[in-house]
Amino acid sequence: MAANEAGARDSLTFRFRGKTVTLGHFAPRTTLLDWLREDIGAKGTKEGCGEGDCGACTIVLSRRGADGAPTYEPVNACILLLGQVDGAELLTIEDLAEGGRLHPVQQAMVDFHASQCGFCTPGIVMSLFALYHQREPASYGGACDALAGNLCRCTGYRPILDAALASCDGKPADRFAAASDARSAALAALDDGRDLLVGDDDAFFAAPAGEASLAALYARFPGATLIGGATDVGLWITKRMIDLKQIIWLGRVAGLDAIGDGAEALTIGARAKLHDAMPFLGALHPDLGELMRRFGSRQVRESGTVGGNLANASPIGDLAPALIALGAKLELRRGAQSRHLALEDFFIAYGKQDRGEGEYVRAVAAPRLRANEAFRAFKVSKRFDEDISAVMGAFRFTLDRRRIAAARVAYGGMAATPKRGRETEAALAGLSLDAPASWAKVLAALAEDFAPITDMRASAAYRSEVAANLLKKALIEIAGAGAPTRIGELVGAT
Repeated sequence: MAANEAGARDSLTFRFRGKTVTLGHFAPRTTLLDWLREDIGAKGTKEGCGEGDCGACTIVLSRRGADGAPTYEPVNACILLLGQVDGAELLTIEDLAEGGRLHPVQQAMVDFHASQCGFCTPGIVMSLFALYHQREPASYGGACDALAGNLCRCTGYRPILDAALASCDGKPADRFAAASDARSAALAALDDGRDLLVGDDDAFFAAPAGEASLAALYARFPGATLIGGATDVGLWITKRMIDLKQIIWLGRVAGLDAIGDGAEALTIGARAKLHDAMPFLGALHPDLGELMRRFGSRQVRESGTVGGNLANASPIGDLAPALIALGAKLELRRGAQSRHLALEDFFIAYGKQDRGEGEYVRAVAAPRLRANEAFRAFKVSKRFDEDISAVMGAFRFTLDRRRIAAARVAYGGMAATPKRGRETEAALAGLSLDAPASWAKVLAALAEDFAPITDMRASAAYRSEVAANLLKKALIEIAGAGAPTRIGELVGAT
């Protein structure tokens, strides 16, 4: 299927250093970092971990927001595919200074002596550049969150945070802000609403502009790799060295990023970014907001999608257990046909999902909690920020006064897939919140549901003990009047 046969645009277009770049030939698997360093010679963007963890490769993509103004999205160039910059403005460390004068963020880094060896500095500056363009002054906590995806081995973060708080005052006054209208118009001119397909039947990078095009293309090429943000697939390329030939990017599919904030349920389109879904999930329950805050880094949340996190079927994906506990359902589509299924039924075995040939995840719907329902979700990992879970536990309890009438229990990291604890749920039914001595049988039931493995993140024994403790913690919190169970509560109690 040649691009002209499909009526699609056959070249990638984006803004870079004041000009429109058009690329009609590139390997589908090309990363943005490789293009910058090897093709353009923009060596300020560093190559560090190659897996989206260290932040040395951070760049900023600017797109038109809902209000028409340019947005500023920090992303990891090492795992972002070149094709994913279509329709955006690409900003790198070399673009910030003007006429020999440093950008305010750069100058603050100098003033506060926030760089030593300098290898991590370009990525840190780009993360702060995105923070500089937010619409409110940076707080200490906000600055920490903005820098959670940037590792610095020699300076330490105090002077970097000082630089952030001194420069990111919520009143951007750089040349990018001054040219906001012109930049927005230039970005609007790139949005032609057409499908993108660069390549041929054997190797292509495609970005359908609508669901009908996506469904038809994927039905024709069911072996193609679907990507949302490529925060997982990017590692297939950089770490597993897989030469992906056919890639379909969902980032331009109109409507697939919709978030429906309904009275009965929250419905999130598959290509909705984690960053955009974060406040809506947090509104469902504060634990979901905290879970999303610790979900990778700002760079990962600006690229990664809700659908991608679910469709990759990872046993340690954080969203799946939380949504399973809520009773979420998936919508899948193949061609013109759609179907719905409970999220827990989507995961069949390690790396295997209930997804037919040419079928893709379209949306997920999570019911809102009712007045007699309580929810808790806890993540345990080696590092607090930007780390993969050793154990993720989520619990929804339906209460009848001081008894648990029904429960939904789900864990990640405890089996080959995200999994419900059916025996544990049965043991919870009828449990009195006022009889902690009776909780032991419930905790014992976990062993019937889960037989975790030992790996680099945790031992099987550790996982089993932590899983039981998380359930006990949830019960203590729901019962109330217990000892403090969270770090903030312990600090407040001193």
